[in-house]
Formats: sequence, structure tokens, C-alpha cells
Amino acid sequence: MWVSGHGAPLAIAAPVWFGRRVAVPTVRRIIVGVHGSLGSLQALRFAADEARERNVPLLAVTAWVPPGGDMAERRHSSPYLRKIWRDAARERLWAAFDAGLGGVPADLRVESQAVRGDTGPVLVEAASEPDDLLIIGTGRRARFGRMMRRSVSRYCLAHARCPVLAVPPSALMDEMSHPLHSWHIRRHELTPDTPDL
Repeated sequence: MWVSGHGAPLAIAAPVWFGRRVAVPTVRRIIVGVHGSLGSLQALRFAADEARERNVPLLAVTAWVPPGGDMAERRHSSPYLRKIWRDAARERLWAAFDAGLGGVPADLRVESQAVRGDTGPVLVEAASEPDDLLIIGTGRRARFGRMMRRSVSRYCLAHARCPVLAVPPSALMDEMSHPLHSWHIRRHELTPDTPDL
């Protein structure tokens, strides 16, 4: 996990590790980017645990852009369609809570936002205070995918005004990102070395 503060060093000189946790300065609230991918679900679980341990509110944020992009929507804007897209983003957010945590935790103060815009800038704007903690998932993408799309985690690490905690993919996520490769290995592990007699 990486912890980064934009421009200024963190309030503690050197991070203090406690198992898999790192000491971060006083946190007022935790912001997590959620969109339903495996990486964001893992970040959501980690953020919920962190909010529970620190007894602070959890703000789950999802960003949405109209199909075809902002330029297409501006040329032919429709308040009705905009409402449908915003509602769909909110539904994805609540579906992520169901998939990642089995629903909204009753023991946490949870707030949610579905904000129109690109994911990186939306998350950086939501985590605007120095005593916020922004938690993001770092999905594993193929080299071609990295060239075609901007990395949200890199954007947040570079532009955030608060500490950023990037949750790396789990071993299961790594295996699922290469399903054919892992199937090939498992198949060979199950095949006996000696031919049938």
C-alpha cells in the first residue's frame, strides 16, 4: 500500500507499520472510489474496516460520464436522460455495497455521492481537506489497456491534497485477471505424470 500527500510531507516523519496497516495523521473522514470493479470492491472493504477502526464517516463516491462523453451530451442535452444516467450510477454504487460488504454496514456512518465527471478529478475534489483519507483500488490492467486509458490511481496520487492509500490487487484478483493462464496451470497440476496403462 502506498500513502502519499500532495506537496507537503505527512504529519508523521516516518510511517509506522502495524502489521498491514500504516499510521496516518488524524483523519476526519474516509473517501473511497467505488464503481463495481474487483479493485474498487477491495478498496471499499478496506475503507469500511478503516472507518470502523477510526470511528469516522465513510464517503463512497462514484463518478459517471454520459454514454458518448460530455461533448455528445452537450450537443443534444436531455435532462431526462441525465437523470437516468445519474440514477444508474447511484444503483451501481449501492450494488457495489451489496457485492463488497453484503449491504450498507449498520455500524458505520455512510454517505454516498454520484458525481458527473472523470473519476480521478471527481475523487480528488471529494477528498479536498488535508485531514481526509482517500482510499482507491489499483486494478491490474494489461499493457494495452494502460496505454489507452488514464490511471485513476496515478492521477489521485499525483493531485490529491490529502493522504492517498492505494489498495493493491489481491492474489485472487491477479488470478482472475489471467483466467486462461491459471486454467492452463491448474489443468497441468491435475494431469498425472504417467500415461494410462
